[in-house]
Amino acid sequence: MNIMKKTFSILTFSFIISLFAIGQETEQKSQTVLDEVVAVVGKNIILQSDIETQYLQYRMQGYIEGSSSTIKCDILKELIFQKLLLNQADIDSIVVGPAQVEQELDRRFRYYISQFGSQEKLEEYYHKPVDQFKEEMREIIGDQILQQDVQEQITKNVTITPKEIKVFYKEIHQDSLPLINVAYQVAEIVKKPPISAAEKLAVKEKLFNLRTRILKGESFATLAILYSEDPGSAKKGGELGMYGRGELYPEFEDVAYGLKEGEISGIVETEAGYHIIQMIEKKDEFINVRHILLRPKISPYALKEAAVFLDSIRNLIVKNSITFKAAALKFSDEQNRFNGGLILNPKSGNAIFQAEELDPKVFYVIDKLDVGKVSGAVSFTTDKNQQAYRLLQLVKKIAPHKANMRQDYDVIQKAAISKKKKEVIDSWVKERAGKTYIHINDKFNTCSYFEAWQSK
Repeated sequence: MNIMKKTFSILTFSFIISLFAIGQETEQKSQTVLDEVVAVVGKNIILQSDIETQYLQYRMQGYIEGSSSTIKCDILKELIFQKLLLNQADIDSIVVGPAQVEQELDRRFRYYISQFGSQEKLEEYYHKPVDQFKEEMREIIGDQILQQDVQEQITKNVTITPKEIKVFYKEIHQDSLPLINVAYQVAEIVKKPPISAAEKLAVKEKLFNLRTRILKGESFATLAILYSEDPGSAKKGGELGMYGRGELYPEFEDVAYGLKEGEISGIVETEAGYHIIQMIEKKDEFINVRHILLRPKISPYALKEAAVFLDSIRNLIVKNSITFKAAALKFSDEQNRFNGGLILNPKSGNAIFQAEELDPKVFYVIDKLDVGKVSGAVSFTTDKNQQAYRLLQLVKKIAPHKANMRQDYDVIQKAAISKKKKEVIDSWVKERAGKTYIHINDKFNTCSYFEAWQSK
């Protein structure tokens, strides 16, 4: 493991380690560990417990290869790198505001709650409330944001040319090329049934009545729990947590930022549906609000019509009366109709998916299709939480293979620029280590690569 092999740890894996470390306090009480400072980097220290916690978590995650002493040297090397980043943040006067930390805490815990299924399950597993977790992790998160900011500054000017990518590919030993699993290219023709004006009016009236009840003294939070159709916030009384500008729907933000503390908005329409909003607090450019969301429903009749329409289009395609690409352009309600209905992979930006990257419901359908064949109308929920139907076509199925420039240019490009960024980081570490006070405990004197870093 070199200093950059797990650079993702700064904002992801080390967060898991922190969550693990804090969550396991109870279990560790029976183990007496004498802690000590094992390294000093500028104003920052590294404790033996920092290394032991990460070592234990690496083992649990299956990342361990090699002897324990070698792994602990590698962990210490990565921790020194992180402390060098913090030291540089101090030199450059880079600061992180409390609101930014709160926003990041909220974002991460939303993710982890989604992984556990509910806040209650997360709290039950770790035997402590989320609010206590956040209190214990504020400083950790602030440090991680600083580290990420500095690292981005170091590599912000790193670019790579097509020529460099070709050179990188030629220099890779064939045995080192990654194996690309079976991959798919899928296209769709989407039909989104319209929502009736009567349904929209009914939802607005219901929301207006809820707003009236709140203005007369009923609890916004209680009504959000009872009626809001936003599953993420409803159980928290409609509270969203800290968000900055540009992170919410524009129409929602336009109204929310204009509210005073405790004030209730009128009805706000966004792509998600209709909302009423209550301001909780505003810090600089960050806000925390409650909302109640109601979504107009599409009638079963309209959904049935959409399915029947798409099945008629499929019949035309099967009879070769029209190509799938032409039908997508003419009939699809989705923006990808202009590229033949190809579904784009949000991770890579191209239209290639490995099986695990596809929506399981999509994979279930296309896995039964031959290349070029088209499914019947299948129901799905759009990214705007609307019910709709679509036809799916298996455009291409790529067999497992070693990565190559023709099929996997983006994979090789990412590997090449990652290598170049690593070289820039390594050079920066060598330079900063020579200018920063670093002292490492003698117990790590077998970690030979630290010798040049030690301050004389």
